[in-house]
Amino acid sequence: MDESCYYWHSAARGDAIPSLRWHVSLSSPSLDIINKYNMLTAEMLVEQSVIYGSMNYSFAPEGAVIICFTSGTTGRPKGVVISHTALIVQSLAKVAIVGYSEDDVYLHTAPLCHIGGLSSAMAMLMVGACHAFIPKFEATLALEAIEQHHVTSLITVPAMMADLISSVRLKRIQKGRDSVKKILNGGGGLSDNLIKDATRLFPRAKLLSAYGMTETCSSLTFTTLFEPMLEASDTSLQMLAVTHSSPVKARGVCVGKPAAHVEIKICVDGSSNVGRILTRGPHVMLRYWDQIPEKASNSVEETWLDTGDIGFIDDHGNLWLVGRTNGRIKSGGENIYPEEVEAVLIQHPGVLSSVVVGIPDPRLTELVVACIRLRENWQWSDDSFKYSVQSDELFLSSTILRLHCREKNLTGFKIPKIFILWKTQFPLTTTGKIRRDQIRKEVMSQQLSFPNKL
Repeated sequence: MDESCYYWHSAARGDAIPSLRWHVSLSSPSLDIINKYNMLTAEMLVEQSVIYGSMNYSFAPEGAVIICFTSGTTGRPKGVVISHTALIVQSLAKVAIVGYSEDDVYLHTAPLCHIGGLSSAMAMLMVGACHAFIPKFEATLALEAIEQHHVTSLITVPAMMADLISSVRLKRIQKGRDSVKKILNGGGGLSDNLIKDATRLFPRAKLLSAYGMTETCSSLTFTTLFEPMLEASDTSLQMLAVTHSSPVKARGVCVGKPAAHVEIKICVDGSSNVGRILTRGPHVMLRYWDQIPEKASNSVEETWLDTGDIGFIDDHGNLWLVGRTNGRIKSGGENIYPEEVEAVLIQHPGVLSSVVVGIPDPRLTELVVACIRLRENWQWSDDSFKYSVQSDELFLSSTILRLHCREKNLTGFKIPKIFILWKTQFPLTTTGKIRRDQIRKEVMSQQLSFPNKL
């Protein structure tokens, strides 16, 4: 650790973490600090290695470069063993597709313990770009860094983008945003409204979205959401823009085409073109950390990895996400994928974000519940159907949202039976992904008092 972490160092001492043997400071602390916290320094380790000869070490097996843990949104985090080859080819893909170069100033918005942040950092190291760091992601800190360092590139997840937009609106920040030229979004699709707001916030930035996971060493597919272009005229350069059609549709979310080295196929059951999304290639993980190497595949590149996602490939070669295998809701004998319902709800102008979960029901097995966050200036009405005609206030209700779902041709059994107004931000992991398991628990704890507002 460095000096910024000394304040919590005492909590990690003693028997708090039995397997932890050494505490090493990366800084150059005073003798008082060394004695107080009983820690080693890098200089001490070097001195000891010189005195006693080479220190014992071993290379990671199988060409592994790192063990990166999954976010744990659907269970306990798992250690993913990633190879040097995977990290290199995935970083090169980002260089080629996003267009990173040595002229970039990259802001580290994602932690380096997250595969997206790590892969993008490697891509920037490969091209010789400049790196700008902030202690952790906060919208205000990020916007200050963008202005101060003339940042040209960053990565986001939808929650980060929403926070940046909200911060700009509250503080009316106008400076520094024109320097941003490339934004890569991951961790979920951006809604129509978020895309529009993002392009207003960063008008000169090419906005891309990627789909991937830790087990595939970050991004599998890429799609361009917004692409500004400069057109020369006699007097000045005029800014034009190409806004691609929204990736969020009623049938799912379009996540684009795979990178050149990535193979993807759909494993379908029956006559439907929708099925499990499989991938193979040099980007796939070696194995999970606690998996016995002998039982792991001898040839990773020849083995298909089940992503755990459900989707299909359209006639243009684009991959569409419909939902998660382990996140589907079983209601009345039918399979319902939350992402499909959320993609419809987010198209309503009054919905800022939504999370759909299933809760136990004696008759249907599971009941579909939608948790809704409202956009600014919108209000929730418990009345069956209410629009304010005589004022500028905008109202939303369960009845209005059900009608919206029908208008968007969402199949009847998929329409939520219960709508809950969620007044605070949805609980997130450290990497900005929504914690569905926690939301489901909170909804179930309120089940006896529906309708409710959380």
